[in-house]
Amino acid sequence: MSFGDPNNPYSQQPSQGQPGYPQQAPQDVPPQYGYPQHAQQPYGAYPSAGMAGIPGAGLPPLAHWGQRAGANLLDGLIIAGPMYALGIIDLANSDDPANAAPGPLFLVGLVYCLGMAIFQLYKEGKTGQTTGKKVLGISLRREADGSTLGFGMAFVRKLAHALDTMACYLGWLWPLWDAKKQTFADKVCSTVVIKVDKG
Repeated sequence: MSFGDPNNPYSQQPSQGQPGYPQQAPQDVPPQYGYPQHAQQPYGAYPSAGMAGIPGAGLPPLAHWGQRAGANLLDGLIIAGPMYALGIIDLANSDDPANAAPGPLFLVGLVYCLGMAIFQLYKEGKTGQTTGKKVLGISLRREADGSTLGFGMAFVRKLAHALDTMACYLGWLWPLWDAKKQTFADKVCSTVVIKVDKG
């Protein structure tokens, strides 16, 4: 059989540009040479859940309620724990604990509490993780593309948690049965909490 034998369908490879066969771009050719370029999603991004038409479809594994509650508890201890501990020490050193005003140690604890709350909010906006979220292996992300929120949007989401509390704390429990495991604040801000590798 010769290379051009019409009876042998494997003997001839179609050339690029032949009708019926899509033309493929050579590797490392700049876009100005006319080859179509395929858009790449940024690292860590994921398809929007709305694209699939199914709630939660296309998202990475979502954090379950226990992980979220554990992270919040740990963050609360890190942020407010030292303030209360220093306040108790102040009371113990007071001559009249029943009528004692906040002492200097409690004020130091209050300054720490405010500073740590801002720092944790900054970390959550920039990396998606507070200390508690990092320990539990979860991360806060934008639902649409998986990017982090930034400090401003992370702050807005913290304010939106008031909705979770005002509804008799129902919003905090909503992830237990919600398809995308979102609180009311997550729904308002279009965010999800996903599982990530601990590190």
